[in-house]
Amino acid sequence: MSLEEVAKRAKVSTATVSRVLNDIAGVRNATRVRVLRAAEELNYHPNLHARTLAGGRSTTLGMIVSNMENPFFLDIFKAAESHAYTRGYDIILANTGYDSEKLVRNIRHMIGWRVAGLALVVSEMDQRLTNQLMELKIPVVFYDVGEPRKNITNIAVNYAKGIAEAVYYLHGLGHRRMAFVSHHPSLSPLGTREQAFRATVQEFAHGIQWSIAADADTLEGGRRAAREILDSGLSPTAIMCVNDFMALGVMRELRERGIQVPGEISVTGFDNISLAEMSNPALTTLNIPREKIGLLMAEALTSPEPMEINQFVIEPEFIIRGTTAKARYHLEAPV
Repeated sequence: MSLEEVAKRAKVSTATVSRVLNDIAGVRNATRVRVLRAAEELNYHPNLHARTLAGGRSTTLGMIVSNMENPFFLDIFKAAESHAYTRGYDIILANTGYDSEKLVRNIRHMIGWRVAGLALVVSEMDQRLTNQLMELKIPVVFYDVGEPRKNITNIAVNYAKGIAEAVYYLHGLGHRRMAFVSHHPSLSPLGTREQAFRATVQEFAHGIQWSIAADADTLEGGRRAAREILDSGLSPTAIMCVNDFMALGVMRELRERGIQVPGEISVTGFDNISLAEMSNPALTTLNIPREKIGLLMAEALTSPEPMEINQFVIEPEFIIRGTTAKARYHLEAPV
């Protein structure tokens, strides 16, 4: 179906159809209604990409995430999409699987589609790519990585504070053998969490026995990491996880082995995805406000003027639920 056929059906010029579909003033209301009715009857959909190439204003945003399988990323996308929609924008989504080369390719594709703004919820960013994004003429939002610049808004999380708070809490419950489950520790945002765990457990004068296992950011990755820890000989009383998604996998492995949570091993996560509260027992975790992050991203990318503040720091909130308790040997120790 073509623009000319819509014009013929509505008995107007193609220029008038174009003005109506692009929401340009100067067309009588009765004519506008007639054109829109004709477009609907003919099931006509304008070529938005062609319109952008012709110099029109793009109303499409791009978002690239590291792992669409992890509900954390989907929550941010849904919040951003909902807010962007109220401002007349759509969002196209791409996934990297933590692959830096795929990230570069996705960014090129987004730019090729002439997106009006780009959100990056990724961990596999490098400075070279950041510098290239600074040269773009569109607004860009980073989560987890990057620094604020003229066209770049940065949303960061105080991971170190959150991890330290969880370690202190577990230590207060008598846990002296702890393990940390991670993934992609070579990537800066994830390495920060692992480093915070190392630094905090080493603060205690009487010492904490600890170990770290890394695997894929999946439920099965959490299970494999738990197996590695349990087979290492450490016999942990607490397992901290880099995120809730892997923590659910850890809990599954413990359940399969007949290990009680939290009776024998306490478990903590990070992110507070909806599944964390629905697990049995409900997961102790640190809340990252995904709706707030999605809202900030959408606002930064759709605001007609640059935002006065282009650096945001999220403070995680520790949420105690049913997967943590006093260490078993601590409970049995003589008073």
